[in-house]
Amino acid sequence: MSFENKVVIVTGAAVGIGKATAIAFAEKGAKVVVADIDIKKGKQTISLIGGDAFFIEINVANSESVKNVVKDVMNRFGRIDILVNNAGIYYQGDVIETPEEEWDKVIAVNLKGMYLCSHYVIPIMLKGNGGVVVNVASEAGLVGIAGQVAYNVSKAGVISLTKSMAVDFARKGVRVNAVCPGTTETPLVKNALKRSKDPEKERRKLEECRPLNRLGRPEEIAAAILAMASDNLGYATGSVFSIDGGYTAK
Repeated sequence: MSFENKVVIVTGAAVGIGKATAIAFAEKGAKVVVADIDIKKGKQTISLIGGDAFFIEINVANSESVKNVVKDVMNRFGRIDILVNNAGIYYQGDVIETPEEEWDKVIAVNLKGMYLCSHYVIPIMLKGNGGVVVNVASEAGLVGIAGQVAYNVSKAGVISLTKSMAVDFARKGVRVNAVCPGTTETPLVKNALKRSKDPEKERRKLEECRPLNRLGRPEEIAAAILAMASDNLGYATGSVFSIDGGYTAK
């Protein structure tokens, strides 16, 4: 795969899957925009990439913030070829335990954020030579996982958004796909484990429920994202790729 001179925006690229994805795209020749709300860690990602990569602060749940990011990217590069909607947050709780404000926050970042970024980026792709959007959903969008209802619903919405956009823009030169990672070694997961009563026991539980008996690595998810974005899979749109150690195959 080569992404030579492609302009790629990766949201949530300061840490975890987004960071690994930004680095992987840069290694394949892309001009990478690291977009994140965390300025310090976002700039750390840039320091690992170098070259034409640059950091830009974004709040994906805020329309003006997204609009300004897209404007800045266009001023710098004049094009956007690939959008990776990766930014996301997590809240633990069932429908009774989840306060309304936490529900709204998760939906705003995880689902509305992908809508907003796509809303402002896809018109640019349509005016140019087309493009690709890759949405990072989750195994939690495919099956019900106990005790995280807001997150589950947000990721199920991402899958529906992916399929809807794919159908809407397939004949206009824009492909839209989704990857559904299983539990992966990211700061989000590590922090969730730390909050549990017995982190080691909870980790083993997450590993043992998967046929591969381990958690995923950010680099593995990044590889799937790059594949979905590449011309090598140019016939794929509306695709939902599970990379979860076999969890959803059971």
